[in-house]
Amino acid sequence: MPDQTVNVLNAVTGYQEAVKVKQTLAENGSDLTQLKGHVAQTIARLHPKRLHLVLKQVIEETASTKTLRLKNEKGDALPPFQAGQYINLFCSIDGVYTARPYAISSSPLQRDYYDLTIKRVQDGFVSHYLLDQVKVGDRFEATSPMGTFYHNPVHHGDDLVFLAGGSGVAPAMSMLKNILEKNQQRHFHMIYVNSFVDDVIFIDELREFASNHKQFKLSEVISRPPTGYTGLSGRLTQDVLIQLVDKIEAKTFYVCGPTPFNDACIALLKQLNVADKRIRLEANGAPKHPDTMPDWPSAIHLDDEVTVRVQGKGQFKAKVGEPLMNSLERNGYFVENACRSGECSLCRVKVLSGSVFNPPEAHLRSSDKTFGWIHSCVAFPLEDLEIMY
Repeated sequence: MPDQTVNVLNAVTGYQEAVKVKQTLAENGSDLTQLKGHVAQTIARLHPKRLHLVLKQVIEETASTKTLRLKNEKGDALPPFQAGQYINLFCSIDGVYTARPYAISSSPLQRDYYDLTIKRVQDGFVSHYLLDQVKVGDRFEATSPMGTFYHNPVHHGDDLVFLAGGSGVAPAMSMLKNILEKNQQRHFHMIYVNSFVDDVIFIDELREFASNHKQFKLSEVISRPPTGYTGLSGRLTQDVLIQLVDKIEAKTFYVCGPTPFNDACIALLKQLNVADKRIRLEANGAPKHPDTMPDWPSAIHLDDEVTVRVQGKGQFKAKVGEPLMNSLERNGYFVENACRSGECSLCRVKVLSGSVFNPPEAHLRSSDKTFGWIHSCVAFPLEDLEIMY
């Protein structure tokens, strides 16, 4: 076993170099104090808590979608990222300081800029602002890249299927560019579902990739086709997936799109007996209709109002159907956040009195449940609350 451990360590890039440095320092009598803080400084350089970005270009993709090309305000290279990850972009809109996570659609092999591809959300707040009001030269604050929605060659294999709905193509595009630019011998099949033929993001580029690269296959599906449309149409079904994907049980599936699309895809994959370990889901915010979910109290309506008291800071009225974090932001209370989908736990607040609805998206730890902590980005207040953060 010791020999096996040594063999594994020797295969790790940089291990032998690190051993040599350690030996040199030991020979010189060093206790490594001169390296104090070096690790923290390296981490801060590669993955700073906040990025300061400037908008360099706005690219019109479709009538509903634009790509914002953002560069480092200082001109330096941006932090590295894994294809499929996102940044959380902070904005101040009409006096409300808020943020939204957006997947990076550009290739991780270049770090001069990040592309964020943003589709207009009906009744949206931030998407309307970014699509209609921002201009070249505007400055933004953002987190460094984060998220777990990326390819792990050890666990995910080399035969990949990406189920993309609408703007869910953004992380898929980054993954695809990474594969093609590295000339990886990895099969990538994108099943891309859109409502209308004239609102398909990146379609010309994707078709060109499919024509020129044998490891990439594109299947287009239009859910609301025009008269005379001859391609695949309607919603994804078991029959369509079976028709498009052979040996389903051997694939790893990535799913990204609007919440109803994600839910439908996960249900289909489970019906086709795809193992959980072969399904990668990119969370996409709080549920839009929590009152349709199991365990929602039938007597409580989304338009009901409650009072939220922030211990030692004040109180405000909130709608039951709005995620607690959104209500906090609209009333001037900033809570640190990143994913806004219940995963990262940065937005935790403690419920001192009252109750909230925690959907399945709220990945609460057992200790959170025991001591009353919630993820405010996906929690819905069911009655008057007192919270602390």
